[in-house]
Amino acid sequence: MTGKRRPTLMDVAEAAGVSRALVSIVMRDVPGASDATRRRVQEAAQALGYRPDSRARLLRSSRTRLLGVSFSTSQPFHSEIVDAAYAAAQLRGYEIALSAVANGRPEPRAVEALLDLGCEALILISPTLGVRQLAGYTARIPVVSLLRDDAGESVDSVSSDDHAGIRIAVEHLTSLGHRRIAHVDGGEAVSAAQRRDAFRQEMLARGLDPQNIPGGPYEEAGMEAGIQLRDNMPTAVIAFNDRCALGVIESLRAAGLRVPEDVSVLGYDDSQFARLSYVQLSSISQDAPLLAAAAVERAIDRLEGSGPPAHFVGTPHLVLRKTTAPPASQSQPNG
Repeated sequence: MTGKRRPTLMDVAEAAGVSRALVSIVMRDVPGASDATRRRVQEAAQALGYRPDSRARLLRSSRTRLLGVSFSTSQPFHSEIVDAAYAAAQLRGYEIALSAVANGRPEPRAVEALLDLGCEALILISPTLGVRQLAGYTARIPVVSLLRDDAGESVDSVSSDDHAGIRIAVEHLTSLGHRRIAHVDGGEAVSAAQRRDAFRQEMLARGLDPQNIPGGPYEEAGMEAGIQLRDNMPTAVIAFNDRCALGVIESLRAAGLRVPEDVSVLGYDDSQFARLSYVQLSSISQDAPLLAAAAVERAIDRLEGSGPPAHFVGTPHLVLRKTTAPPASQSQPNG
């Protein structure tokens, strides 16, 4: 056997001194082999470097057991959901196939690529497709909309309670003593309208002026919003997401302001950017592992015939770090 050839079941059978059928039983982890035989086969397989050919198994099966996941390359929070989705799928005996939405690669193309791979169900992270388009895909295979709850009644959805997240953000800042709080919104991004409306409602409920600044989901939008804030500088800012928050912080610092001493900044998503040691951004966490697991479970349940579309809504929570503090007027000593 040359070093370049992939070891086969027959190679393992010869090394272990058993039949090929027995090796297959051990590799598939089904009844029919003694414990001693299982150990001998597993030791031989390890010594040879044998790995089951999952591609061949899928080709022989009438099912692919593939869950297709579309995500945006520009959103770090999406990659954290993808990481968690792999683990959740593995627990149920499924695999994940990824297709990215990127510059020059629109969402319909990403979705069609997953269908071409033979995916049995789709998990679309923050889909921007219209309700009619989503319904069209749902007529072919189960579809789960992740991070968007208005994808239509025929589409399963897993989302986070945006209103609850904004309420937690406002409650945190007002508890520190902030009254002049601005929201840099997400523009046309998924969930932007819900968070914008929630901010307005929560501020008005407390008798406060809801200062909203048009923004977007990226750093550039946050920086531009930071420039607009200078005309009526608040003591605290709630950004649409963490990337937007980073842009706001950069703009504030360019204007000679300190975070959080002069202005507190609160992000949303608790993404990897928020956890960077030189950022330490306070943020509202949507709990990526929980959402990913819920989406995978929903997709598999639909495949295995469990009832009509369902809609799961998770509750976000606050992760405190170093970008929020009492307003400067309260933190300074008397006298």
